[in-house]
Amino acid sequence: MNKFSFRSTLLFAAITLLFISCGGTEEKAADDSANTDSTATTSTQTPPANPEANIVTTPENIMVVRHKVSNFAKFKTSYDQHDSLRLANGIHSYVIGRGVQDSNTVMVAVKADDIAKAKAFAKDPSLKAAMQKAGVTGAPSIKLTTVVYQDMSNNMSDLRSMTTFTVKDWDAWKKSFESNRQVRLDNGLTDRAYGYDVDDNHKVILVTAINDTAKAYAYWKSDLIKQKRAESGVVGEPQRFVYRVVQKY
Repeated sequence: MNKFSFRSTLLFAAITLLFISCGGTEEKAADDSANTDSTATTSTQTPPANPEANIVTTPENIMVVRHKVSNFAKFKTSYDQHDSLRLANGIHSYVIGRGVQDSNTVMVAVKADDIAKAKAFAKDPSLKAAMQKAGVTGAPSIKLTTVVYQDMSNNMSDLRSMTTFTVKDWDAWKKSFESNRQVRLDNGLTDRAYGYDVDDNHKVILVTAINDTAKAYAYWKSDLIKQKRAESGVVGEPQRFVYRVVQKY
């Protein structure tokens, strides 16, 4: 009887220890999650086993529209209501972002099946009317881009920068730019997408995810990035728009 009691006591102690150990791990994970700042841009997710599997290099036509709105909620409701108008013109919703400095400055990226149709749609009076109904103020900026690189990783920061600039030669810029990817990673930036204007490959558009805001902003002001621009043949001063992705389709 004493032998049985002793074994039972050992079994109970072992189960109790196991339960406490598991409970402590779960509590710490919950605490770590709760203490994570929602605005922080450093990713803590485990990277995929094969990052290259997320890279898309098949050229894709994307229209990027940027404009101000009087009220974002009103705009978003109207935008979603006019999806049939876009689909009828071979336009597919992709991403919506809001400016960091001005949240009523909105960036809309859509995929275009056909460049000719997309150009006609951009000038269609029905689009202008839909924008007015949605509360768009001022003249929108509309760019049609052939995107040649996209990183579709799910764990990428939703805080992004979109930079437009001119280069002397697209191929020379692309080669230099791609050779410096680690430099950007070291400075808090991950390449999300890049391409060129459908009518002029000297006009480049670049989207990067901001993983570390302090490093990224310091890099943008540094002599190092000026050197890299000069080496890659960038002409003039780039124009940058920082935004946060609020809708993915």
